[in-house]
Amino acid sequence: MPVNSPAVIAENVAFRYGRRIAVAPASFVIPDASITAIIGPNGSGKSTTLNGIAGLVEPANGSIAVLPVDGKPRRVSYVLQTTKVNDSLPITVREVVTMGRYPTTGPYRRLTDTDRAAVRTAMERMDIAALADRHLTELSGGQRQRVFVAQGIAQDHDMLLLDEPLTGLDMTSAQAIDHVIHDEQARGYTIVLTTHDLTSAQVADWVILMSGRVVASGPPDQVLTDTNLRDAYGPSLIHVEGTRLFLDDPIHRTTAPRHEHQDRSIHIEVSPTDRHGGDDIPH
Repeated sequence: MPVNSPAVIAENVAFRYGRRIAVAPASFVIPDASITAIIGPNGSGKSTTLNGIAGLVEPANGSIAVLPVDGKPRRVSYVLQTTKVNDSLPITVREVVTMGRYPTTGPYRRLTDTDRAAVRTAMERMDIAALADRHLTELSGGQRQRVFVAQGIAQDHDMLLLDEPLTGLDMTSAQAIDHVIHDEQARGYTIVLTTHDLTSAQVADWVILMSGRVVASGPPDQVLTDTNLRDAYGPSLIHVEGTRLFLDDPIHRTTAPRHEHQDRSIHIEVSPTDRHGGDDIPH
C-alpha cells in the first residue's frame, strides 16, 4: 500500500518495568488513517508498546511521538483488553458508554445534545442500543467488549487504540467490532490494535511484528514472512504446509465458537530454499 504520512514516530524507543526490559530499543512508524496490527507471541511487548503510544508508559530510552493532525494535538481513545467490573456496581450500558464523553465534558458537567447524540450513535454502531438500560454485569463477555468499544468511539478521537479487541469473542461481537474498525478507517481515523491472529494482521494495512523487540514493521506481505515469523515465534511454533503457514501457539489456541479470523494460518510465498530446507517444512 502507499505509505501515508506518519501518525506515530518511535525513535530508538525502549520500555522497561523496573529492571526488566519489556521492549528493547527500536524505531518504527505508524501510518496515518490506516489499520496497524501489532502482533507477536505472549509477552512480546505488544500491550506495552500500545501503552507507550497512549502515553501511559514512559520510555526508558529514545522517544515515541504521536503527531498532530491538522495542526492540533491528536486525540487518542484507548480501549483496554479487559476491564474488571465490580459485580455490586449498578452501572448500565448507557452510563458506561457515556463515560467516553468525560474527557470533553468532565464527570460533573451536564451533557449536551451533542454528547447524547455521540453516545446514542456509538451504541447503534456497536448494535447495543437495545441493551442501554441493562447492567453491565448482566452481559456476556462479547457484549461487554462491544460496550467498551462503544465507549471508545463515543469519545472525541483521531486515533483509536484497541488491545486484543477480537480475542475470545463470539461470532456476532467479533464481526460487529471488526466492522467498526474498518468503518473508523473509512472515516479517516488511525487504528492501532494488538492481536495474536495472523489473519487479522495479514488484512491490516501495516504490521509491527514483536518479540521483546520489533522484529519487522511494514506492509503485511513484507513483515509476515516465514523468516520473520520464525524469528518472532521460534521454529517449533511455525509449520508450513504447501503455501499455508500455521502458528501453533497453545497459549492462544482457538476454541469454538470463535470468529472466522482465528484459523491461525496465512498464505505465504515459500522460497525454493525454504521449501527444501528446515525440519518443520514437509519435503
